[in-house]
Amino acid sequence: MNSKLVQRQKIRYRIRKKIAGTAVKPRLSVFRSNAEIYAQLIDDDNAVTLAATSSRDKDIVAQKVTKIEKSKLVGAAIARKAIELGLTNVVFDRGGNLYHGRVKSVADGAREAGLQF
Repeated sequence: MNSKLVQRQKIRYRIRKKIAGTAVKPRLSVFRSNAEIYAQLIDDDNAVTLAATSSRDKDIVAQKVTKIEKSKLVGAAIARKAIELGLTNVVFDRGGNLYHGRVKSVADGAREAGLQF
């Protein structure tokens, strides 16, 4: 297996040991592939995904913008869904990626749309 992937997996496990989402304060998990970015709100106590969004959603794909700007739109979209569910506080899970670039952009978009973490 690719050593870069193995290293990222170890970082993910280390992060997940420390943070967990609840029904009141879910985990905002971010997955970044080369082309797309995905975000989920997860309640780890009940092992349930409360809401999910990605850069593949129709309204985000329709906008021809850079990947960083798409990431910001994904953050805003997940924040809207969270607020509809009555959630304002989340725990941010960067998924083993550096808090930089597209991952940071998702966090910024979610914060601007009203989420707190």
